[in-house]
Amino acid sequence: MRISRFAVLLVLAAVAAGVRAAAPCDDFARKLPNVKRSMCEAARLEVTSARSVKGQTIWTRDIKSADEQQRVLVVGAIHGDELSSAAVALHWIHLAEQTAAPWAPAIHWRFIPALNPDGLLATPPRRVNANGVDLNRNFPTPHWDRDARIYWEKRTGKDPRRWPGSKPLSEPESKFLHEQMQQFKPHLIVSIHAPYGVLDFDGPSVPPSRLGRLYLDQVGIFPGSLGNYGGVHKGVPVVTIELPNAMRTPLDAEMRQMWLDLLRWMSERVSRTPESPVRPATSGSRVPVP
Repeated sequence: MRISRFAVLLVLAAVAAGVRAAAPCDDFARKLPNVKRSMCEAARLEVTSARSVKGQTIWTRDIKSADEQQRVLVVGAIHGDELSSAAVALHWIHLAEQTAAPWAPAIHWRFIPALNPDGLLATPPRRVNANGVDLNRNFPTPHWDRDARIYWEKRTGKDPRRWPGSKPLSEPESKFLHEQMQQFKPHLIVSIHAPYGVLDFDGPSVPPSRLGRLYLDQVGIFPGSLGNYGGVHKGVPVVTIELPNAMRTPLDAEMRQMWLDLLRWMSERVSRTPESPVRPATSGSRVPVP
């Protein structure tokens, strides 16, 4: 039987696509806590054109609802040494596929489990990207040119782990997230971090009081941070989850409870009428520099 050249090319393309799809799971299953290869593969991560400084793919996953009421962007591992944040994002992909609650809003989810793959896959893992930039200080907040450097020099003592970069959006990873915010236009951003064990919030809405065992303790805003840029200056609520441990995930039941609490809070936001009062974000100070 003769096989056309076109058919061969299709087969080769399919095989190549399968290899690319499996590639992140080799790394994630090896590196991340509480992540098995089978679970990662079941998440069906989608390749994007975005690349890190070292050329690593930045993977995403969309889970859509036909009658969507909200678009939610979930981001893990902005800081590469917060391994549990990427793991929780992967677990939540499965919950987004499986959880059906009559009271939950119809949501279009977009997951970016590991925004900083170079930091995540380094040995040892690094907070910063391959250029030594703290991606969570690299967003274009007002007066960044003045405030980011002053904050880094005066408040962090020029801590290299918190270097904001030479200019806002200087890094391909922060540029990609910025583009996602512009194109996807999320109604809510959930940014997963570790290890302070609190819940933070920035934006024009009533924040959730708790997610699982994490209670609201607003920790302040920082020049160039995602919460500052998205929540304060763009008006997109940003829920920042600070997991208790950077190297271990919460128990599966706890991750599910956090997820359900998030859905319940979101359902309240959807049902809130335009006349309902909202409370602006406030600045706390218990956690100095997340």
